[in-house]
Amino acid sequence: MKKPKLACLPPRLDPANLSKIRGAVPEDRRTSCERGYGHKWRVARVEHLRSSPMCVMCLSIGRKTVATVVDHKTPHKGDMTLFWDRSNWQSLCASCHSSHKQAQEKADGY
Repeated sequence: MKKPKLACLPPRLDPANLSKIRGAVPEDRRTSCERGYGHKWRVARVEHLRSSPMCVMCLSIGRKTVATVVDHKTPHKGDMTLFWDRSNWQSLCASCHSSHKQAQEKADGY
C-alpha cells in the first residue's frame, strides 16, 4: 500500500523578509563559485596547504595539528583584491576555523 504524499506546508517566514531577519544581504545567497571559491581557489588552496600544512592557531599553543582550511585572516566580504591577497591567508584545522576563528570574528564585529 502506497503512503499518501504529505501536503506542502506554507513557509514559516516570508522569503522577502528573510534577509532583514538574518541581517544578511541578497549577495549572501550567491553560490560558493560566485563568491570566488571555484577551481582557481581550490588549486590555490591546495598549494597553500602544501607550503603551510600545520594549523597556525594550534601551533601557537604548542599543539601540532594538520590544517585543512585556508582562512582569510581579515574577512574579505566580497573584496576580490583582499580575497586573493596571499598574505591574508592562514592555515587552520577545521576545529579552530569553526570555533576559535568564528568567535574571534564575532567579537571583532565581522
